[in-house]
Amino acid sequence: IRKELIMSTAERGKVRVEKGRYRLDGKFHYGYPNDPIWNEDGKLMGVTNPRDVTHIHMYGGEAPFFEGLGKGKLLGTCCDNPDCEADGSIFIPFRIHCPDCLGKNTIVDMTDTARKGATVHTFMTTERTGAFNTLPKPIRFVNVEFEGVPTILMGYLSVGKPEIGMKVVPIFNTASPTYTILDLSWVPDGTNESEIPEGFTF
Repeated sequence: IRKELIMSTAERGKVRVEKGRYRLDGKFHYGYPNDPIWNEDGKLMGVTNPRDVTHIHMYGGEAPFFEGLGKGKLLGTCCDNPDCEADGSIFIPFRIHCPDCLGKNTIVDMTDTARKGATVHTFMTTERTGAFNTLPKPIRFVNVEFEGVPTILMGYLSVGKPEIGMKVVPIFNTASPTYTILDLSWVPDGTNESEIPEGFTF
């Protein structure tokens, strides 16, 4: 692709919020010229259709969870409706509303709980990933459970090999947060700070 055809980051779509409404600026979809696809005999087989797409992912009521990760906090939610069977239940991953009474949950900081009592419930290691993966392979996905929490949080292990029942602690990308779930990772309890990925903190 010729240099003059590549969209600059200054042109790339940006979003801001004014008076509670999303305002869009720039280009959110940019098509580049097609390239022909030829077989070994010189016969046209098709074309490429390169595109640059900026996807808008709105967090709504889950925004505090993702903002908290960038600040080194793991937030959950709690049903505090005394008339609900789930009263006092804490949910991680973050649930805006109680699945039983549909009342709005209260945000609770679960960082210390995760540091004291998180364990690997199940795990999976994969060498193949989907498009746009930014994690180094192999990826060691872990389902993490917390004492007193009825839900399980999926994440990834940054150091070592996972085992069922392994004690793990959270680490957070606080140096340059992406405000996605990738800002939260797990390491075995007792991991030295020098072993964790650059930009992450306990």
